[in-house]
Amino acid sequence: MFTTMRNAWKVADLRKKILFTFFILLIYRLGSAIPVPNIHTDVLNSAFSQYENTLFGMMNMMSGGAFSLATLFALGIQPYINSSIIMQLLTIAIPALERMQKDEGEEGRKKIASMTRYVTVALGLLLGFAYYMMIRNAGALSDEGIWTAIVIILSFTAGSAFVMWLGEQITEFGIGNGISIILFASIVSRLPAAISSFVSGVSNWANGVEITEELKAQGVQSFGPWWIAIILVGMVLMIAFVVFMTKAERRIPVQYSKRVVGRKMYGGQSSHIPIKVNMSGVMPIIFAQSIASFPATIAAFFPKPEEGTFWANFLDGISNESIAYAIILLVLIVAFSYFYAAIQFSPVEIANNLRKNGGFIPGFRAGKPTADFIAKVLNKITLFGAFFLGVIAILPIIVNKFVSINGLQLGGTSLLIVVGVALETVQQMESQMMMRHYKGFLE
Repeated sequence: MFTTMRNAWKVADLRKKILFTFFILLIYRLGSAIPVPNIHTDVLNSAFSQYENTLFGMMNMMSGGAFSLATLFALGIQPYINSSIIMQLLTIAIPALERMQKDEGEEGRKKIASMTRYVTVALGLLLGFAYYMMIRNAGALSDEGIWTAIVIILSFTAGSAFVMWLGEQITEFGIGNGISIILFASIVSRLPAAISSFVSGVSNWANGVEITEELKAQGVQSFGPWWIAIILVGMVLMIAFVVFMTKAERRIPVQYSKRVVGRKMYGGQSSHIPIKVNMSGVMPIIFAQSIASFPATIAAFFPKPEEGTFWANFLDGISNESIAYAIILLVLIVAFSYFYAAIQFSPVEIANNLRKNGGFIPGFRAGKPTADFIAKVLNKITLFGAFFLGVIAILPIIVNKFVSINGLQLGGTSLLIVVGVALETVQQMESQMMMRHYKGFLE
């Protein structure tokens, strides 16, 4: 990766794109530090602790901490991500949108992109209003007038629309997918604080500072500092495992039959269909965490129930540190992985395209047998990838049950996003360098 960055920096065109990307990210981080007017950020930040284990905690992570400070970019890229998912699902459900995407080509994709922007603004208004109500309930407003509400809600909405525009500028004039890079920058911006919290948690745990009498009664003991090295090695191995699984793919061999057109012979080449093990990326984890944390999100708006009551025990049982939450999260991740694979990869469509182009999978007839074979392979690969995502998501929960270290709750999701975006960006830089090399050779 560092070699690719160094080689790209030597190329003038790519160097300009890298500098442009950093400039856009600088604007994004500046906007993430400017608070919206008429809000006591210190009051809101202290009151936000009760929302850390809810859906708002995940939004705070994806906005780089801007959500808990009520800044201009507090909503971050979340409205655009949600609108993209909504439009993707509507394209499958509504035949008119599907025809627009397939039949009209580039013009149809531009229309769908325009619709996605309008949906982003609508979601920004909705989320901005919900966030304003949460701020008001927390008592963090200096003025509760109608004009103050309008200014705050419109500020959040305009901020989300501007972040969407910044992402599109990176995609067009910078390096890589702009939305993914902004999300990457948001997570990385919290890295120093997360490392500090993690190191403090590891040190306290290793030295027995957090070993209470109750934990001692359960058999938890104080361990020496050598446990820190074991935990750090485990984290490095986990990162290597994520990189390996992110790049892993199953290649189905494809053979194209020879055909003679006039005096020329076409076809006869061998190729393959790549099926990524983790084709859905981090989206199943985001969906699953949103649904699994929904009860805790609703409960956060009501007074905390008394200890020993049914609702208190229920909320403790489904908290994001419980085993029940980990099981529910794993089941939802597997379900959403299959759902996302189904809307991304169509075995019937691939089989039809192979037949039209004179291609076939060795050992299988064209048509339905080919589609059935691809579907069978897809189901196995999806199951393996789903369990990989599930392990990454619930491993911090399981580890936290035994060692009680801060900073592990959203570690799996953040790690997948950071690794995935880094690999994708490096791959795009290598592709652009290769394209420039061939272009110069042809000229």
